[in-house]
Amino acid sequence: MNQPKDAASEAQALQAVERHHSHMLKQLNGLVALLMEAVEAGDSGAEGTAQATLLDWCDSELIPHALAEEGPLYSGPRGTPEGRLLVEGMLAEHRVIVDLVEELRTSSGLSAVVAGAAIQRMFAMHLDKENRLLMPFIADSPGLSLAEAVKGLHELTGEGSGHHAEAHDGGAHQR
Repeated sequence: MNQPKDAASEAQALQAVERHHSHMLKQLNGLVALLMEAVEAGDSGAEGTAQATLLDWCDSELIPHALAEEGPLYSGPRGTPEGRLLVEGMLAEHRVIVDLVEELRTSSGLSAVVAGAAIQRMFAMHLDKENRLLMPFIADSPGLSLAEAVKGLHELTGEGSGHHAEAHDGGAHQR
């Protein structure tokens, strides 16, 4: 990028991603709480429904969000000496999250609650690093633009029309 960045566009992009992250974490917290309540109550029907709902959310929201980040959001900073190690760490966290979703898929009862809580904690830590470290780095770095990186990516901002990448096969996240 050779043209000067628009600071207002960078700030708007940062706010949009942070809002979307906050919304996603709130959804995840609620879904894990429902699973925990069902298991604690010993209600196997509610447990199955809560686990299926959590898995559906992970498959339709969480994993596509992570895959979308691995493209334009991570590629710029990954190409810089200052950002490379941070991005490598964040990609490793994506792999852990995907593994935890698979663990949730094959668990039941207390094991499912543990897997859901682990996803919740890992995702919260991951979002904190993105919000506090990665996105400000992109917004402040010459030659990188957060606004351009998230442009048109509903999975990263939660905004816009339904025009977003829908072809996320299960192996796409593996590096």
